[in-house]
Amino acid sequence: GVFLYNHLQQKVRNAEALAQKYKQQQEALSAQLQVVYEHRSRLERSLQKERGEHKKTKEDFLVYKLEAQEALNKEKQDSMNRYGALSSQHKILKNQHDDVKKQLLDLQLQHNSLKLEHRKSLESHSQKLAQLQQEKDSEVTNLQDTVFKLREESKLLRKAHQEVHSQLLNAQAQMEEFRQLKEALQKMPGLR
Repeated sequence: GVFLYNHLQQKVRNAEALAQKYKQQQEALSAQLQVVYEHRSRLERSLQKERGEHKKTKEDFLVYKLEAQEALNKEKQDSMNRYGALSSQHKILKNQHDDVKKQLLDLQLQHNSLKLEHRKSLESHSQKLAQLQQEKDSEVTNLQDTVFKLREESKLLRKAHQEVHSQLLNAQAQMEEFRQLKEALQKMPGLR
């Protein structure tokens, strides 16, 4: 009986020691679990904060993207307006250039015509003068009047010739100005 009692007491002590060991293990595991829960809670708070910051960053980026798109569209519209204005101005100057070129051609033709007419008129007057001098030796007074009139007419023709020549020079100068202006427009980057 004593032996059995001692044996049972030894088993009880062993069981108590084992229970104490399990209890310590349970407390250690509970402490570790508490640390894990706290760490998880910190991670969840950090994740929530990161999500909030990510959302704000995404919203800021969308606002920036929208503003950049609007600025780009505005710049594009301004560039198109400037190009349209320059294109219209170029068209107007080209039409003016064509008009001046046509005017110059007309003036050159008119100048040549007047020059020929002047030469023919001079030749005709010279022939008439020679003929009158041969045929009308007796009409010296009338002949002098005729010569005077012919000289006056010749002066008027020369004056007309000079005026046409002056208009031709002015037209050539104006054409050169339009040519320089056209070259300046062609050198502009927006127009190219």
